[in-house]
Amino acid sequence: MHSDSLISIIIPCYNDAQYIEQSVQSALDQTYPYKEIIVVDDGSNSETKAVLKKIEPKISQLITQENQGQSTARNVGIKAASGDFILVLDSDDYFEPNFCEEAVAVLKENLDIKIVTSHLRRFKDDKTLNIFIPAGGDISTFILQNGATGSAMFRKSDALAIGGYDVLMRKGFEDWEFYIRLLANGGYTYVIPKVYLNYRIRPNSTTSRANKVKADLLHYIYIKNQSIFVQYYKTFIPHLLNKIEREEKEKIKAYSKIDYKIGTVILKPLRFIKSLFK
Repeated sequence: MHSDSLISIIIPCYNDAQYIEQSVQSALDQTYPYKEIIVVDDGSNSETKAVLKKIEPKISQLITQENQGQSTARNVGIKAASGDFILVLDSDDYFEPNFCEEAVAVLKENLDIKIVTSHLRRFKDDKTLNIFIPAGGDISTFILQNGATGSAMFRKSDALAIGGYDVLMRKGFEDWEFYIRLLANGGYTYVIPKVYLNYRIRPNSTTSRANKVKADLLHYIYIKNQSIFVQYYKTFIPHLLNKIEREEKEKIKAYSKIDYKIGTVILKPLRFIKSLFK
């Protein structure tokens, strides 16, 4: 088997004993025949390690390391991969069986395509919440928003050429920052118009934690990649200002609600009493 036919499916895992089997099984169930599955245990707890030991005979490699974060785990898996094509899959999500077959065909047919993703089903407790359609597109899209899903396919050579994922980004948005650098010198993202990725909504997920420190993460991305953002200054600045304006309007709307006004009246005497003791 040639490496240009092989897909390496990289699954970083950290304390996902409840979900990792489903994620791995979705990789095994891919209809594309030439694949290897590499699970990177990023310092998981004993419960997760027990599950990984049970499924180890089914996978190609199980790499164990001390906890260093998702970016490092992905990079370790990519470097260990034998295939030319990389599919990164989060350990609490899973793909439908036909994704790899369609995605690798897209990458083989068009060298300008750097990333392949699909429509996404958001679900919680096996109940579908909604269907999300990534924007796709080139760098002009990605400086404004993440146009792909965190679990997506790309070429190993492209990932290595830009140094992989940023290991300093341990609080989220590392996939978006990776894609910005991946597309900075050309190419675009193709979105397969089918619901192939199942994305699990969890109360303490990486995404929910990232949104709590969103301003810090955006600041880091903008400063690190300032040369890219400067190139698209005329597009980026109006987008940023419009976003601030929308958020201010939402804030004003929230403040004008009757519940807020009633709460202010009720709390006013309490705040006055509190001020007396300062």
